[in-house]
Amino acid sequence: MSDDRRHVQEFFTARAADWDARFPDDGPAYAAAVAELGLREGGRVLDAGCGTGRALPPLRAAVGASGVVLGADLTPAMLAAAVAAGRDRDGRLLLADVAALPLRSGSLDAVFGAGLIAHLPEPERNLRELRRVVRPGGVLALFHPIGRAALAARQGRRITPDDLRGEPNLRPLLARSGWHMTSYIDEDARFLALAVRAD
Repeated sequence: MSDDRRHVQEFFTARAADWDARFPDDGPAYAAAVAELGLREGGRVLDAGCGTGRALPPLRAAVGASGVVLGADLTPAMLAAAVAAGRDRDGRLLLADVAALPLRSGSLDAVFGAGLIAHLPEPERNLRELRRVVRPGGVLALFHPIGRAALAARQGRRITPDDLRGEPNLRPLLARSGWHMTSYIDEDARFLALAVRAD
């Protein structure tokens, strides 16, 4: 296992048990972000880096009983917390790295990634892998339940010019990875960047 992967696992393993308790009011923000994906009944969607599975219930509601909802995460403890919260009823959980997803190319309509991009060791390569599993015209949502400035304040740091979530950095990164950014929102209440698979 690479040092980057080990670091991510260690970081989230230490926080898995009380993750949901630390952020109890994020549910509406997740539901609103999922609504922006425009999913339809019977759709197929992946929550990449799903953590405790907070996006799985709104994703299931969006695609209905006939849809497919997958949640992939690198950290077993986070997936265990998702099961303990009963969110495995809303989607199939996979212990998997977004760098090498065990999914067929073009098999999904959309990918949802909450808080994902900051934890990608090779963002361009990893975003290309997400593109691989999405059909032509499929959608990617990069989301965080609070904006960049609010998150930086919470973490006691300042936003730097090299922040990957900054639009001047994120737009070209997505383009190099085979995505076309269609929407970018960065406000205190949420961060949401939407992109379509470019073909």
